[in-house]
Amino acid sequence: MAGEMNGTFRSGSLNLKRYLAVPAHQEGSLPGVILCHGFPIGPLDARQSGVTFPELMDRVANEMGWAALTFSFRGCGSSEGDFSMQGWVDDLRAAIDHLESEVNPNGIWLVGTNTGGALALCVAADDPRVKGCALMGARADFDDWASQPRRFLEHAKEIGAIRTPGFPKNFDEWSRELRRFRPVEAARRVASRPLLVMHGEDDESVPVADSRVLSEAHGNAELRVIAGAGHRLRHDPRAIAVLLGWLDRQRSKLAQ
Repeated sequence: MAGEMNGTFRSGSLNLKRYLAVPAHQEGSLPGVILCHGFPIGPLDARQSGVTFPELMDRVANEMGWAALTFSFRGCGSSEGDFSMQGWVDDLRAAIDHLESEVNPNGIWLVGTNTGGALALCVAADDPRVKGCALMGARADFDDWASQPRRFLEHAKEIGAIRTPGFPKNFDEWSRELRRFRPVEAARRVASRPLLVMHGEDDESVPVADSRVLSEAHGNAELRVIAGAGHRLRHDPRAIAVLLGWLDRQRSKLAQ
């Protein structure tokens, strides 16, 4: 059933749950896409982060011929561990390694919603295997978290993204990581690669200005503001249609 993960991979010492979809009749090597969920909005979301994503991965695999992977970051879903910014970056790097080892794709594209989109940019900037990124309602920075790290830590505990008593062992290091990753700087560094930036016009969590800043920093991004859409763009069929069209164009470029 949709929402069920169908495997695991290791990120450091942690087991992370993942869902991998590949086309039924694959010939030759496939393009690969990894879909990254955002930071959970509440306790239910922390347990169910990304549960609607497997369905989308099936569509991308079966209708479009991609190897499509999504997973639960540490502290979310049934994955082990506790949220930290560096930890999530490590998880995404491990997911790229995992997709490479499973299907040996002829290129990897990253798709991310909110925090997942911002971190996808940061990872892409340092990883030439990533051929392009698509962002949905991504944050341009984490300064609101970094300016009140103790409050943010309490919030992460309340929603269940941090579950281990006494975590983090080093609070100062954990809070420094909130400033370490700079999505706008990363957007400049991926300027030679395709970037799709989508944002809901009525996003109540992340202002549209964040996507405009990321788009401008890249210099050649496709910016789509979806009229009347809110924060959860992945539930908006217009946004999904834009995403699938963009992925299709990425695949055609490979074939040229």
